[in-house]
Amino acid sequence: MCLGADWQIHAIRTILQNDSGRQSTVGESLGESETCLATKSSVAYPRPVWVAVIVLLIVQAGLLAYAATRHSPTLNEPGHLVAGMSHWQFGQFELYRVNPPLSHMVAALPLLATDVKTDWNDFYDAPGARPVFNIGEDFVAANGERSIWLFTLARWAGIPFSLLGGYFCFRWGSELYGNAAGLLALVLWCFSPNILAHAELVTPDMAATSLGITVSYAFWRWLKSPTWWGAVVAGLLLGLAELTKFTWVILFGLWPLLWVFWQLTHRRSDNSRQRWLSQGLQLMLQLVLAVNMINLGYGFEGTFTKLGDFKFVSKVLQGAHGNTSDSMNRFADSQWKNVPVPFPKDYVLGMDVQKRDFEDFASPSYLRGTFQQRGWWYYYVYAAAIKIPLGTWALIVLALVNSILARRRDDGSRFADTFVLLAPAVVVFVLVSSQTGFSHHFRYVLPCFPFLFVWISQVAHVFGRWSWKSGLVAAALLWSVGSSLWTYPHNLSYFNELVGGPMGGPAHLINSNVDWGQDLLHLKSWLKSHPDAKPMHLAYYGYYDPADLGLEYTAIPKKRPVDDNKQSSSEQFALKPGWYAVSVNYVRGYPWRAPQGAYADFQNITPIAKAGYSIYIYKIDGDDTHAVE
Repeated sequence: MCLGADWQIHAIRTILQNDSGRQSTVGESLGESETCLATKSSVAYPRPVWVAVIVLLIVQAGLLAYAATRHSPTLNEPGHLVAGMSHWQFGQFELYRVNPPLSHMVAALPLLATDVKTDWNDFYDAPGARPVFNIGEDFVAANGERSIWLFTLARWAGIPFSLLGGYFCFRWGSELYGNAAGLLALVLWCFSPNILAHAELVTPDMAATSLGITVSYAFWRWLKSPTWWGAVVAGLLLGLAELTKFTWVILFGLWPLLWVFWQLTHRRSDNSRQRWLSQGLQLMLQLVLAVNMINLGYGFEGTFTKLGDFKFVSKVLQGAHGNTSDSMNRFADSQWKNVPVPFPKDYVLGMDVQKRDFEDFASPSYLRGTFQQRGWWYYYVYAAAIKIPLGTWALIVLALVNSILARRRDDGSRFADTFVLLAPAVVVFVLVSSQTGFSHHFRYVLPCFPFLFVWISQVAHVFGRWSWKSGLVAAALLWSVGSSLWTYPHNLSYFNELVGGPMGGPAHLINSNVDWGQDLLHLKSWLKSHPDAKPMHLAYYGYYDPADLGLEYTAIPKKRPVDDNKQSSSEQFALKPGWYAVSVNYVRGYPWRAPQGAYADFQNITPIAKAGYSIYIYKIDGDDTHAVE
């Protein structure tokens, strides 16, 4: 790793020396205002830069391809995959409608060339229905151990999304701050534990993150050089981004505001009514193209359904009388009921179901050992503090200092560039934090990461010549990369050193932040190397039966719930001597397919081994028998 880093720093230094005409003042001070490359219509990259970019992307692709073979299907992946299969086979989009179909369809595409087995017997549709998880469970059962290979193929199909995001981190960073900055942003992307964790999975998080930075870069380029062709490109990319996750619906409102802001901060001699009109029409074209791309992605199914004909399940769309069977739409009796909605029906219903989940989620939220029915407004701030490498945090501090010092010499153009860069990330983070119906998944703010990496990359200007400042930046970068690779390929369970790494993390966060059911294959490997550990008693956090993946186990009994009369019907029993494997979520007491705290007594027992970082393995002897009440 150190040799690779030395080569990279040497390459950056060579690039900067060869590019002295554009960055003659680079490295003078941490806060020095470096040359802004974004003012150029195009950027020529020396060959060493392209070599570095290609090598970094190949390395990340290799890391993702290998990690994809090492993990069992996570909690949500079977549902995403069968949703994609249904989109291709039936041209319908009811399954997993809380996420648009693009990433599902990409994941399912390679499976169309195989003899994959599907089972649709559990399908049904009703307002708020989510049968996709049962269908995903049936999919694993139907394909058995072969499911592992099918999910590997589906995961590999999504790797290009991550490579796309990395490339545009490099492009934006290099055009803002120089070639070295672009490479630094790319390094942060390629080795971020949170990016690596989700880029290998059949989920929409990475597609949304990558297309988010891609379309935002295209919009920024259009702002700097507004042309009709640039507007077409930005509009089509916006439509693709909208087909990954509902997160980016904010861009429909944010882009007009950013455009007005850009016009007000870039007063030109041609600041005429004609220019405003021309650019306004181009912006309108972008939004119209995006809406059409969304409809195309859904095959125009249910487009222009009247607003009053929808059956909603969220409180905000049902209205005051939404709990009655004959009133599931606050617009049904309003003047708006006959207004045609220019979006696909399942797109609208998907946002409605997603909003219902945030309003009143069944499972409680967890933070620092505490469960409560609703979430915390500061949950994602806290999660960022312990899920982002400390080396990256050091770079954030350095970038903040650099921004403050550089601001003193800014003529306003750099501030506008930074504002457009960070606005999507800030809005997403604030919006997600405001949804306090539940707080479960740090991945909801993953789309913020590439914008942060590009902004951090401004500190790369210190590599112009060797100094304590360049050493400080290099050390922080190496710390960040090293901390991530130390946990690889278990990046889903990554926590930084502030909380003791992956073993200390579950005391602070659970769910997809550490245990998403991804380590059954590691448990299977452990059992193969320990044939005496039988019978293995298992409490697994996942929808499907681990036996379908070839794992032999006996289910751990769990305490029975208390009845409605508040009379204890808990059955007392003892954990008999033997071998036990328990998912971390259960160890921490999470109530999923089991009462809250059903397996929490395992917190009082020291595990002798672990499968990955999400399944703890225990051996209970006769003298160590523990009662479970």
